[in-house]
Amino acid sequence: MSDLQKWQIVGSRMVLDNRWCKVRRDAVKLPDGTIIDDYFVNIRPEIVLVVPVTVDRRLVFVRQYRHGVGEILLEFPAGAMDAGEDNIIEAARREFEEETGYESGELIPIATLYDNPVKDTNRIHIFLAPNATPTGKQHLDITEEIEIILIPLAEIREKIRAREITVSGSLAALYLALDFLHDRGF
Repeated sequence: MSDLQKWQIVGSRMVLDNRWCKVRRDAVKLPDGTIIDDYFVNIRPEIVLVVPVTVDRRLVFVRQYRHGVGEILLEFPAGAMDAGEDNIIEAARREFEEETGYESGELIPIATLYDNPVKDTNRIHIFLAPNATPTGKQHLDITEEIEIILIPLAEIREKIRAREITVSGSLAALYLALDFLHDRGF
């Protein structure tokens, strides 16, 4: 049995609370008794991420500008769950169609991962969307300008080696999805 212990929160207050960013300042007591009075935690919504695969074995990616790093990046469709939204599968279906204009008759949950557990409170819920087909019903948010990129499954490792796919959540989802698909003879 491990001797690891959780930190004890001895005080907490919100220091930033707006629609784009919520930050909590915790005072914590470490297992050795040390008090840290300024440990900042990002309060983040749960994330849904979809790995869409078309009938002809192409993966549906989105390319979009990401202001935090100031880069245009290639990643899987994903987004935050809306406030009050509690159905993870429906949130994934909504984000998938809104961002891509594609749909799938089935969303298969393949993993739930912590995004950045050092400072963030959220998780990423990853789904596989087999037989993804275009609907033409893309509904982008005001902050989104998205290009749809289809990449044949056979070329995906080459794209990773070429550093064309560099977003950690998408890479983790991709490898989990490839493993899932391999186990099912895809």
